[in-house]
Amino acid sequence: MPHLRSRSRLALAVPVVLSLTASLGFLPAAAAAAPSTPSAAQTADAPALAYVVNTKADRRVIASVKRAVAAAGGTVVTTYDRIGVIVVHSSNPDFAKAMRAVRGVQSAGATRTTPLTAAGTTDEGAAQFLSKAQAAKAANASAAVPESEPLEADQWDLRAIGADKAAKINPGSRKVTVAVIDTGVDDTHPDLAPNFSASQSANCVGGVADTAAGAWRPYTPEDYHGTHVAGEIAAARNGIGVAGVAPGVKVAGIKVSDPDNGLFYPESVVCAFVFAADHGVEITNNSYYVDPWLYNCMDDPDQKAIVDAVNRAQLYAQRKGTLNLASAGNSNHDLDSDAIVDTTSPDDSTPVTRTIDPHECFDVPTQLPGVVTVSATGVQNLKSYYSTYGKGVVDVAAPGGDRRYQLPDTPSKDGRILSTMPNGQYAFLQGTSMASPHAAGVAALLKSKHPFATPAQLQALLKAQADNPGCPASYDQDGDGTQDAVCEGGKRVNGFYGYGIVNALRAVK
Repeated sequence: MPHLRSRSRLALAVPVVLSLTASLGFLPAAAAAAPSTPSAAQTADAPALAYVVNTKADRRVIASVKRAVAAAGGTVVTTYDRIGVIVVHSSNPDFAKAMRAVRGVQSAGATRTTPLTAAGTTDEGAAQFLSKAQAAKAANASAAVPESEPLEADQWDLRAIGADKAAKINPGSRKVTVAVIDTGVDDTHPDLAPNFSASQSANCVGGVADTAAGAWRPYTPEDYHGTHVAGEIAAARNGIGVAGVAPGVKVAGIKVSDPDNGLFYPESVVCAFVFAADHGVEITNNSYYVDPWLYNCMDDPDQKAIVDAVNRAQLYAQRKGTLNLASAGNSNHDLDSDAIVDTTSPDDSTPVTRTIDPHECFDVPTQLPGVVTVSATGVQNLKSYYSTYGKGVVDVAAPGGDRRYQLPDTPSKDGRILSTMPNGQYAFLQGTSMASPHAAGVAALLKSKHPFATPAQLQALLKAQADNPGCPASYDQDGDGTQDAVCEGGKRVNGFYGYGIVNALRAVK
């Protein structure tokens, strides 16, 4: 789902299984024979669900488990041998339970709570399309600044991180690609076409990559989220519309949103990370959370399997040289707090209010190890009112927009982020969904300057060049006398901004 988003993050484990503490680590699967085939009574009229079955990355083990999948009434959709993830459809209501008893299975669970037949992005509020009058006003103001794009006067976010000046020094390398894992990218947009990489794009919905021409494009103009994100990263400086943070790099689109309900299911995201890694993508942007759970709790076998599968895929990408960035979320949650009330999960059926511990229940992929977590700021370099935060969780901050309390002195005076939309249009959006691509663009500039940097080194560079404003003396945004969020930490690292707000000019210098 485009995004809503602890003292500790999930720790890296060997080889790919998550281990937070001994109490949360994965226990060996019980040794058992393959389950018997479900009876006709069990499966008659039963709806099909999607599952992930996670095993040791060994071909013999995987082959044995696949036989057990068939015996339990499952159909293999695809298998990722290198990370030990099998995507399965089954109508057997006891399928996951049966698979968890199979020798070699490390975790298994359903990836949704409703049958195969609801969006998960992290933008906050509806898009406001740029009017002709606004465009004309921005164009007049932009014309007064040499080498500006026609609508750049309304892009306060570029100036906030020095991206306008950085582009004159180094706009980024054509050898660097940022893949937008999202709702699809309209590569026909005139601001995106010059930098689009079709050979690194696909439709991963359902867990199998479709690379047919145009498969990566949004289903409808309403599925605009990925196109907006792509423009923030790499809209070309071509005398048309807007500019991206890294207008010289390439951008790819990997579509993962379900066509029926817009949700970002785990098997689609697993496919996206593996596809990006296998196609030489240097950076991925993830402005969503994996549906149907806003937080996946390790004491629930289905949610644990989701965390395991997606983590295996994103760790595989890291090992192949890909840096993954993700939005922190729009719930104004403190991910280092003792408890969070989640009223939205599962979002593919009827949500149930539950209280979770964010140190044991994880926003995926945001809280996975090695993923760069990005919070959102406005024009005043304050945390945006909606942005989730948390000391030890947020790595860096970036402009995501704030339409309530931080309004810029621009032609449109809109505190949100202006970027590309399907069918050659432009619109303002806000959210941590918009913050993450700004950080991804800066990471792309760093990768352009340091082409041999590993994902870990690139993350360190991203943190090192950031500007940290420190915790504000007060964060009473609505003036009611109550703090709207509490920032913990110091000038170097804190819960609102992590190591600081990214700086494109520093990145290229």
